[in-house]
Amino acid sequence: MSEAEPARDAPDGAAADELIVVGCGTVVPEADRAASSYWVSSPGTESAPDTRILFDCGPGALQALARLGLPWGKITDLAITHFHADHVGALPGLFFALKHGLARPRNRPLTVWGPAGTRGFLQKLAGACGDFVLDPGFSVLVEELSPGEARDLSGGPRLEAHKTPHTEESVAWRLDGGAFSFGYTGDTGPSTALGSFMRGVNALVCECSLPDSQATDNHLTPARVAELAAAACPRLLVLTHIYPHFRMGHDVSRLVAEAGYAGATCIAREGLGVSLTNG
Repeated sequence: MSEAEPARDAPDGAAADELIVVGCGTVVPEADRAASSYWVSSPGTESAPDTRILFDCGPGALQALARLGLPWGKITDLAITHFHADHVGALPGLFFALKHGLARPRNRPLTVWGPAGTRGFLQKLAGACGDFVLDPGFSVLVEELSPGEARDLSGGPRLEAHKTPHTEESVAWRLDGGAFSFGYTGDTGPSTALGSFMRGVNALVCECSLPDSQATDNHLTPARVAELAAAACPRLLVLTHIYPHFRMGHDVSRLVAEAGYAGATCIAREGLGVSLTNG
């Protein structure tokens, strides 16, 4: 099966109910991609504000947000999967920019969602980098979600966490709104339960780090992605966090298809935009 191309490059700003890939790289630096970071936007209503949530914030993400014309100063929520540097390395720069880089000071709170240990992680980051991390001039609300726990965001969508076999604290995220659904595995090893957790999402951003010949217990390969995706049945499977030696030498989408997954699949790239609306 050839790679699907149902998505487009992101325009300036952020469209309604949309995923935009900000960074899709790994710990290996690459000139054309930031590390893990994904923007999801959803319009508000008369009683609820817009939602602009950033999933992970790896090195290079802040510059990529600017390149893509995304309103980084209006982020409403930040969801962290785990504390490896390629997923949180740009956080100090983000908080510093939110304090000093806006034409008008921000007053809306920012909610940071994460697994157990998120509050302590940010406190250590503030100790190393400065008080601006937790006191950037507006309220920073830290919410730790246990696997299986779900909360409603201020804009209305519901965010739910699921344990992943990667680090002690690592989680995957699922976001459900009235007209859309989105799933992000973060970094994960094989998990039968994770496929069920993601079942029916409109877009599933799924790591596919390594070839099957290099399978490990804390990352996915094409065969393991195919198994997860077959259980999840997303409308679109977006493959990401592919190590460059694997991505450059292989047709990764084809390998996932040959492993048994027949659904629509594409490879993440900076600026890829995917509508999350049902239908």
